[in-house]
Amino acid sequence: MFTITLSWQNQRDLAANLTKFLSKYKYISDSYIIEFFTEELWEKLPASWREALCGLSFPQHCGHYRYPSVWPLSLLAFRATAHALSFPRRAGQQSGAGDPAEDFLENHSQSSMLGHIFRKHVKPKKQHEIRKLGTLVKQLCDQTNCEAVVDVGSGQGHLTRFLSFGLGLSVTAIEADRKLVTMATKFDESSYWTLEKEKHRWNGSSHLCVAGPSPHHVVRLGPTLLYGWPRVPVAHTGKPSESQCPHMRGITSVACCYMKITTRECPKPPGPGGGPHCSSAPRDPLTHPSWLPPTMGTATLAAAQANLGYPMSAWVQGLPGHGLSYKAREGACHAIEDYMQRLREESRLLRTHCYRATLETLITEAKPEMRRVGVQTIKKAHLLPFAEYAHLGLARVGLPASLPLEPAGRVEAMLEQEGRVVVYFSLALLLAPAVETLVLLDRIIYLQENGVKSTLVPLFDPELSPRNFVLVAMKTGMVEQQK
Repeated sequence: MFTITLSWQNQRDLAANLTKFLSKYKYISDSYIIEFFTEELWEKLPASWREALCGLSFPQHCGHYRYPSVWPLSLLAFRATAHALSFPRRAGQQSGAGDPAEDFLENHSQSSMLGHIFRKHVKPKKQHEIRKLGTLVKQLCDQTNCEAVVDVGSGQGHLTRFLSFGLGLSVTAIEADRKLVTMATKFDESSYWTLEKEKHRWNGSSHLCVAGPSPHHVVRLGPTLLYGWPRVPVAHTGKPSESQCPHMRGITSVACCYMKITTRECPKPPGPGGGPHCSSAPRDPLTHPSWLPPTMGTATLAAAQANLGYPMSAWVQGLPGHGLSYKAREGACHAIEDYMQRLREESRLLRTHCYRATLETLITEAKPEMRRVGVQTIKKAHLLPFAEYAHLGLARVGLPASLPLEPAGRVEAMLEQEGRVVVYFSLALLLAPAVETLVLLDRIIYLQENGVKSTLVPLFDPELSPRNFVLVAMKTGMVEQQK
C-alpha cells in the first residue's frame, strides 16, 4: 500500500515552507469568488499574471494544449510550488480522467467488491469508502491484535455493518443524532435477517460475511471516551478524561469539512447555534488526552485541552503566518478532480460562479448589509438566462424579484468576464491541496511530538471521494507489550 511517510525533520521543513507559501498568497485563498466584482479581485492579481491568463480556453486552465504566450516566472513558480508542497492525491500510477474506480468497472452504481447487503441504501461513493476503509481497519486490527473497534460519528452505520457483519469485528458505533441511530438500528436488523437467510441457504454459512456480533450503537458519550476509527473529526461533548487509555491500540482518521475545525480565532466551528461561522460542534478525537501517552509536552497538552482542531502541534503553532482562515479551509474541501473535468469539457456549469458574483453585486448595491448572504441553490442555474436566475435568487433572499437589472449594459459586461472568474477560482483551487496538506501535516507532527508514529494513506479514489486521505497511527509500544 502506498503511504506518505516523512522524517521528523522533513515534516517540520514542509510545514515551514507551506506556511510561507500560503501566507504569500493569502489574498487569493481568503477571497470569496462571489465578490469577484464587488472586491475587484481580478485587479488584485499581478499585471503580468492577468496578461498571461486572460483569454485562455477552459481546457488550458488545467494544463491541456499549449499556452499562447510565455508565462511570467512568478506564475510558473506559483503553480510548481503549489504542486510540489502538496501531498500526492493518488496511490501509484495515475489513472486517466474519468476512469471508474476498480470497484465499478462492471457497474457504475454497484461495487463488484462489496456484498449486496452492504450496498443496500448506500451510494457508490460510500460503497467505495466503506470497503476501502473497512479493509484498512481490519488490517490495523490484525497488526495490533485487536478485535474491538469504536466508530465515532457512525451516521447510519454503513461502515459499522461492514466491519461487524462483513469482517467479524466487535464494533461500538457512536453518533450524536438520534434519528441516524434509529435508522442505523433498523438497517442492522434488516442486514441481520438477510444474513440469517443466507446462512440457511448455504447450509449454515454465508459466502457474503464472516458474521461478527451486531454493532452496538451509542447515542451520546459520557464523561469518558474510547474512540478508535472515526470517519470524521469528532469527539464527545463531555469533559475530556485525564486518564490514559491502555486499551487503545490504533486510530484511523478520515478528515473532511476543514472549515468546521476549531481554531483560536474561532473556538467554535461553523453551524447552527453559534456566532458567525461558529457553533457547538463535536471535537476532534486526536485532541483527547486519553489517546496520547503520558509524556505529552506542555505546549501540546495545552492545545489538546483547548480542543483546537488547528493548529494542534507545538511546531506549527510556533510558525509565523500559520493561521488558516475559514475561507481557506473551506476551499480545501472542494472536489478538485470534478472541477478539472468541467474545465476539460468546457462545461456550462462553469458559468455559475459568474452568475453568483453578478448577483452579489446587485444584492449588495440594494442592501449593503446583505453582503455574502446565503442564496438557496437554484436548480440548473447554468441553463437559465441570467435575468431569470437573478429574479429567482433575489426572491430567495427576500428582495423583490422585480428589482431592475439596470443598466443592462453593465450586467452584460460582468457576464462577459466569465473567463476571468473561472481563472481566479482556478488559482484559488490550486492552493486548496496545499491548505489540506498543512492541516494534515499538523496532525502528523502533533502525534509525532507525543511519541506516536503515524502515516498518511491516499486511500480512496479522489474522483469518487475528494477527501481521500486517511491518517493511520498505532501505539507500537503497547503492541510489543501484548506479544
